[in-house]
Amino acid sequence: MAKLRAKSIHMLPMAKRRTKRKRKVPTVKDDVQKTTNENVDATMRSFEGATKATQAIAGEVADYTRRSFEHGAKTMEKLLGSKSPDKAFEVQTEYAKAAYVSYVSHATKLGQLYADLGQEAFKSYQDFAAKLTPVKY
Repeated sequence: MAKLRAKSIHMLPMAKRRTKRKRKVPTVKDDVQKTTNENVDATMRSFEGATKATQAIAGEVADYTRRSFEHGAKTMEKLLGSKSPDKAFEVQTEYAKAAYVSYVSHATKLGQLYADLGQEAFKSYQDFAAKLTPVKY
């Protein structure tokens, strides 16, 4: 006679095998990956803002250069057409005053554009840092 062997519960066809639970437990790896992704996003946003501000600065410098050259050329024509030293001195004085006013205006505008560039470049990092370190009142 054949001996009957007792089968383990796991060996029975109707028994279900245990499955591992799939729980999403936050890990250091997930936190680091999330922080890295947010940092990359902040960097990309800062490049976009810096690019726009840099283009504005380049446009302003090109415009100022063009205006300055045109004004200098007109002044040179007036100087060459002047009949007396007094008239030449007057033309030169007008040019110096206008050039000074134009330069101060340009420097002020350029200073504001550079300030905007700095703010725009670090704005996304400020937002990112604010998320990481909440301010308590």
